[in-house]
Amino acid sequence: VQLVESGGGLVQPGGSLRLSCAASGFTFNAYNWNWYRQAPGKERELVARIFDAGGFTNYASSVKGRFTISRDSAKNTVYLQMNSLKPEDTAVYYCNCAGSWGQGTQVTVSS
Repeated sequence: VQLVESGGGLVQPGGSLRLSCAASGFTFNAYNWNWYRQAPGKERELVARIFDAGGFTNYASSVKGRFTISRDSAKNTVYLQMNSLKPEDTAVYYCNCAGSWGQGTQVTVSS
């Protein structure tokens, strides 16, 4: 099982980024998929989840209405579209599925 995130970077407040998580080694649609983040000095927190059945989603209250999780089964990839970014969104973002974690991708929101 391998998860590889990409798409992080430096963006100004109010900007957008799209994170990608490319997966290999297991049945893509058989699991829930999660995006977590961890800011310096803080615990890792769940940001968004997409469920295996029906593709239902839920979000942390801090990102609801601004972030969207989605998946492309043909590409074995999960995405996190992040809009209206705020400085408090600054963190390392991790993809998680079936007990596996990616290496993380840094998102920095700053002017």
